This record gives sequence, structure tokens and C-alpha cells, in this order.
Amino acid sequence: MNAFKKLVGAGAAIALFVMMLLTFADVVGRKVLNSSITGSVELTELCMLGTIFIAMPLVSLAGEHVIFDVLDPILPAPLQRWQRVISNAFCSLLVLGGAWLIHGRAARVFEDGDTTAQLQIPTGPFIQAVSVMLLCTAVMHAVVAIAAYRNMSQTESDSAGSVL
Repeated sequence: MNAFKKLVGAGAAIALFVMMLLTFADVVGRKVLNSSITGSVELTELCMLGTIFIAMPLVSLAGEHVIFDVLDPILPAPLQRWQRVISNAFCSLLVLGGAWLIHGRAARVFEDGDTTAQLQIPTGPFIQAVSVMLLCTAVMHAVVAIAAYRNMSQTESDSAGSVL
């Protein structure tokens, strides 16, 4: 799992760094040389796509995504534990469905030979990569749900054992 985290983290960091360099070079080119980088908007969009979807499995695994916790103060601890299990299992299924839909879209894009407007970069590989990263995200949510369930089961058995 650590190797996966390092690989995915490095991929997201590289995409973000390339986007930063591209934006910097484009702004300097426009302001100093009076000439922008051809296709910089398309390249920035592709880098942003990479940054977001490459980082998504790590964000889900660490629980760093947006969470609405308005019920947490009023829910008892056992219900909060079940909430964590159920919400991550639901997210896993939802993201898995998204991965399946995007995979179907990628197949159509490959078949049609779609490209970006200016640089004519084929978009199929990028869309397929999104579906793969969504699949990884679904797996991460499943891992978190299973870990939360095991932790919940262990907590319940520990507390039951302490009564005796």
C-alpha cells in the first residue's frame, strides 16, 4: 500500500508541477516575449485532469475529502461507526458506477478518435486513465469501509470482554 501511495502521490505532484511550469512559462511568454505557448489551455486542462483524478484515491484513503458532519455531535458513537462503514461502502459503489460509465465513454472516444481542438492530442487515453483512477478510488473506499467494520467489530468485542 505504501508503494501505491508513493507512486500515486508522485504522479499527482508531477501533474501539478507541470501545470505550474506551463502556466508560468505561458504568462512569461505572453508578458515578456508577446507570444503565448500554443495549446497551453489544453495542456493545462489535461494536467488539471491528471492532478485531480490521480490524487483522488489518496484523498479517499486518508478521508481528506469534503465531509458533512452535522449529525456527528448528536449521534452516539456506535452509530457514528456504522455511519463510517455504510458511507464508505456506498461511496465505493457510487464511484465504481462512475468508473464503469467513464470506461464506456472512453471506449466510444477511442472508437471515434476524438482529439483536443488545437493540439490534436487523443483524449481517449486520458478518459481511460480517469476510469482507472476512479476504480482505484472505489477500491480505497472499500478498504476504508472494511477497516472501519473490522475496527468496529474489534471495539465491540473488546468492550464485551471487559464486562466479564
